[in-house]
Amino acid sequence: MEHRQLGRTGLRVSSVGLGTMTWSRDTDDHEAKDQLRDFVEAGGTLVDTSASYADGGAEELLGSLLGDVVARDELVLCTKGGVRRTVDGGVVDASRGTLLDSLDRSLARLRTDRVDLWLVQTPDARTPLEETVSAMRLAVSSGRARYVGLSNHPGWQVARAATLLEPDPGLAAVEAEYSLLQRGVEREVLPACAGLGAGLLAWSPLGRGVLTGKYRRTIPSDSRAASAHLAGFVRPYLTADAAGVVDAVATAAAGLERQPLEVALAWVVGRPGVASALVGARTAAQLRVALGADDLELPDEIVRALDEITAPTLGYPERLDPR
Repeated sequence: MEHRQLGRTGLRVSSVGLGTMTWSRDTDDHEAKDQLRDFVEAGGTLVDTSASYADGGAEELLGSLLGDVVARDELVLCTKGGVRRTVDGGVVDASRGTLLDSLDRSLARLRTDRVDLWLVQTPDARTPLEETVSAMRLAVSSGRARYVGLSNHPGWQVARAATLLEPDPGLAAVEAEYSLLQRGVEREVLPACAGLGAGLLAWSPLGRGVLTGKYRRTIPSDSRAASAHLAGFVRPYLTADAAGVVDAVATAAAGLERQPLEVALAWVVGRPGVASALVGARTAAQLRVALGADDLELPDEIVRALDEITAPTLGYPERLDPR
């Protein structure tokens, strides 16, 4: 598997990363172990998790596998903080105290003294960005995180945080949804990353599973769309417009004698500015299919066709009329 530089940092990550959102809830310890083993054997290094995944269960499960399936130093561990659990559910909280407490608990669950990359998971409208950034800086200066970044933040916050983090430690990465069904990052986030030297980590490159083609005719009983806690996550892409994109991907895949998910993943991996595409599979068998796309380089004519079908609308102020 190809390894790429994360933005302008010295950190290198595998072009496909392993997502763990389903671990300890939909993915049990046996499947997780098989996933991690297959991922490492394929040359993967970047494993992405979060304190919020299964209320810390994903981190706990990943930590139990370190040293068993793979040595800690052979992985690039990325985790996220900023969603605080309460009796009423998750609450966005990117205050200094909550972030640093969350990081300490993440390290304990992961059974390590540091993570390679630590991200603030989502914007917090109630906490000044300056305070959030101060926690990010302290995480690096204390040795608890080697690099820091943001997740799901708009372009202006990416730019502001990067400015506040200059010159050291700098903003290493931005994690955001990016697929043929969601290209919104191309308006401002990707240009911001390119200008500021941050690498993009693309989550849900398979369009929340829809680009695999599994939902073209029905909703499988064992799929995310049939799950009580994930149906709402998939539903936005079960539309007529999305179906047209899925059909185009399936047509391209048939012509290449590959699977639709391989085409969808290869498209994201090949986009400028993308350091890694994060694949979160429920089973090891599903992950192995995705890892099989590693050798696929899409022909230019297919890339152009998919680009034209799915291109986001750009206008003022992202694109000015030259007149």
